[in-house]
Amino acid sequence: MSEFRLAFEVPVWSWRFYLRHLPVIVGLSLVASVQRLVVVNWGAHLPSPLAVASEVLVMAARVLLLVVIWRLAMRDTPWRWHNVSAFARDHWPSLVYQGLFLSVAFLVFDVVTENVVAGLLPENARSAYLGVLLFVKNPTVIALTFVWWVGLARQLLREAPESQPVSAR
Repeated sequence: MSEFRLAFEVPVWSWRFYLRHLPVIVGLSLVASVQRLVVVNWGAHLPSPLAVASEVLVMAARVLLLVVIWRLAMRDTPWRWHNVSAFARDHWPSLVYQGLFLSVAFLVFDVVTENVVAGLLPENARSAYLGVLLFVKNPTVIALTFVWWVGLARQLLREAPESQPVSAR
């Protein structure tokens, strides 16, 4: 199996996992979506303790989302920590491809959408654009990135005989 194909299995698995568990992923992500929308558009009017509390709530929701994704992804997957070094040694090109895939996703969904597109808008429209963008990105791009990272960890950690194709593991 080519290293490119091995690397590509993670985003494919991530997309399928994301769709299969859409209600819980989107539900937990909406906490951050609503908070970002409020803070970007009306943050100047929020008392400081409330703004800080909302950030703590977002962090807690994201940690919970990550724990839920991990538990769902790893519940039927036998894994061991020592598999990481063997996978990294044997499939390092696949990990480089993973890094490239994630870098491209970051450039498109973060740099382009937040900086380039926002820079093209009139000054008075940027705040509303950013609020809506962050509202949409939390349950989509950010949540899918969490799933992708867990998928990568799953690929690194899981136990599978070498004779078995990675896609079947």
